[in-house]
Amino acid sequence: MNLCIMIGISTLLGYVQSTYVLKESFDANIFFDQFNFVTYDDPTHGYVNFVDQKTADVYNYTSIVNKNQVYMGVDYKNIASGRGRNAVRLESKRTYTNGLFILDATHMPHGCGVWPAFWTCGADWPNNGEIDIIENVHDATVNQQTLHTGYGCSEASESTSLFTGTWANSNCNVYETGNSGCGIIGGKDSYGSAFNQHNGGVYAMEWTNSFIRSFYFPRDQIPANVYSANPNPSSWGTPVSYWTLGSNCPSNHFNAHQIIFDTTFCGDWAGATFGSACPQYASQSCDKFVQQNPGYFQDAYWLINGLKIYNDNAAPAACTTENNDPWASGSYIACCNGLQSCLKDWNNNGNWFYICKTTC
Repeated sequence: MNLCIMIGISTLLGYVQSTYVLKESFDANIFFDQFNFVTYDDPTHGYVNFVDQKTADVYNYTSIVNKNQVYMGVDYKNIASGRGRNAVRLESKRTYTNGLFILDATHMPHGCGVWPAFWTCGADWPNNGEIDIIENVHDATVNQQTLHTGYGCSEASESTSLFTGTWANSNCNVYETGNSGCGIIGGKDSYGSAFNQHNGGVYAMEWTNSFIRSFYFPRDQIPANVYSANPNPSSWGTPVSYWTLGSNCPSNHFNAHQIIFDTTFCGDWAGATFGSACPQYASQSCDKFVQQNPGYFQDAYWLINGLKIYNDNAAPAACTTENNDPWASGSYIACCNGLQSCLKDWNNNGNWFYICKTTC
């Protein structure tokens, strides 16, 4: 997914080694209270009508099932009209910079023309970044995780030994990649019907000032400490995806993200690939297929057991580390020994900021 519309503030600090403690737990009884139901036009040009919370409640597009699971579905009973098929797009009321985000789900949307995503995104896209945790289209069975940024973020030098997935593209700059960003594909049966047939599993995204990485665990392979008070990603083995933040991609590309769930149809990705991915329906356009076949989309739903957000409980570093902003916290934290506080013009576009470097 890409293109988000929101307002947020940024936070950027250097930290010592992470010890995670629970900040928020979005359990079923409070889940929908943590999100806004947005109704603007889909920024990715999907054939979808995002509805408000009252409409979602009345038509059972959202509900609590089995007492403790969150259901988010679409209209699968009516021929669509207007902007498109009714669905929901949820954006968290709070913003987050850094942390550990753990989602336990048993079902995700899938099918021809379907484009679901679970992701985080900052204001003024793409200048504060986007992190796609779950995303793909149609009947794919393997997930794609992607970063989207503005100028100045490339992962071309990243060692592939740091993750188990494979590159779709290593340039995160949306202006040079047609919005595709730097994606990593991986995780057997990690998406769509294959994920659902195995009763789902757990996705965990860890975001620090030094890296962003993401894990996928099938239901029968979830590490025990994932559910503990202090989950420990360093014990989970090699992640599916890993992006280093530093000189080739400064951490200040990613700030103050909302958490987003949505299901759209067709649009920039699923619409463009509909004919090749779904040849059995290619006699009609993606939009027409989605419009005329409501019953087909009964399985286009999320079923979530819980979402937990953990904070790094370590104290802020006594100094600001290399490639980070000494003013990011709102007060000045001096650069570490051997580093200088350098004034930089980001991409020569008049956006000035400070950064700790060995030489200015």
